[in-house]
Amino acid sequence: MKVLAAMSGGVDSSVAAARAVDAGHDVVGVHLALSRAGGTLRAGSRGCCTIEDAMDARRVADELGIPFYVWDFSERFRLDVVDDFISEYEQGRTPNPCLRCNEKIKFAALLDKAIDLGFEQVVTGHYAHIVDREDGVRELHRASEEAKDQSYVLGVLTEEQLGYCAFPLGETPSKAEVRAEAEERGFVTANKPDSYDICFIPDGDTRSWLGEHIPMRPGKIVDREGEVLGEHTGATGFTIGQRKGLRLGRPAEDGKPRFVLGTDPVENTVVVGPREALAIGEVVGQRFTWAGPRPEADDFRCEVQIRAHAEPVAGTCRIRAADSALRPDAAEAGVEIAVRTDEPLHGVAPGQTAVIYEGTRVVGQFTIDLAVSELDLEEGILARAAGAGTKEHN
Repeated sequence: MKVLAAMSGGVDSSVAAARAVDAGHDVVGVHLALSRAGGTLRAGSRGCCTIEDAMDARRVADELGIPFYVWDFSERFRLDVVDDFISEYEQGRTPNPCLRCNEKIKFAALLDKAIDLGFEQVVTGHYAHIVDREDGVRELHRASEEAKDQSYVLGVLTEEQLGYCAFPLGETPSKAEVRAEAEERGFVTANKPDSYDICFIPDGDTRSWLGEHIPMRPGKIVDREGEVLGEHTGATGFTIGQRKGLRLGRPAEDGKPRFVLGTDPVENTVVVGPREALAIGEVVGQRFTWAGPRPEADDFRCEVQIRAHAEPVAGTCRIRAADSALRPDAAEAGVEIAVRTDEPLHGVAPGQTAVIYEGTRVVGQFTIDLAVSELDLEEGILARAAGAGTKEHN
């Protein structure tokens, strides 16, 4: 089989490529250049896809005796990931750029080019497991090692894309075993630290980076009823759940601290309220995909995960008619996904990705457009606003 191995320059993709070679495939390695900044180098374990990473990937390819290329996807990355990141923040949402990169770059642009060049499969170093059912349907499942499972960031894969994917590390018991294998093979990446943080913000200071790209406009800080409590210098400088730095003019009536519940980019306001309003009982989204066939039932039990390493929470997923148009890029006009959880979710912000599971299987994912607090659910209110817990009724 003609296989393209996506080689990031890390230990996982190195071993994945090696296992594809061992399996007897005709393997070609490729590294994606996502930035044209010629001097970009890794800062410790921050960032990824740097010049250093490209050189490490080439060294591993030479060890394996396979052809190696660097593909320049920097312009596509800027448009689909970096610009999207800025746009989402401007609209009061908190995006996940790594998921968007998987969706738009690694399993769209890369996969499309691979297919055009005649490759039958794309191999990556992700920790996830693909199951081929007897009826020919491919299912995406969690990896065998739960702590390293990366199925969440692959939740954006569609049924068609899964048909071309392979994850050789999915059933490997531990990362330590992968590192040991890399060391035995003599790979320079064997003890290389894992990357973290946003690759295009290598110093990890997201707030300062956003300040350079989004004009900060002063505005009002308001409570859930819209009463003005203070002023802010820029809404993008606040995160949901933030308590410090609000500098409000007066305390709450009950004397308890207030927390950031969300932002309204149209009114340029920051919404604050009690800690209880941060407990989210339902998440709703109109931009979604299915990792396989669309579920047969419009109402089914599931688990939902809202961050890569968050604990999944049980709930009920509903595919239903949308009450209003929350996104211009909705997957299906007039349709939305809503998950009502059995226990409240915490740290939820519009713009995050919710991945839906049935057991270990990834069913699909959606971008959270609306997070409804337990308080609002108890009061029978379905808030149609950008921020969690705000009351803007239709």
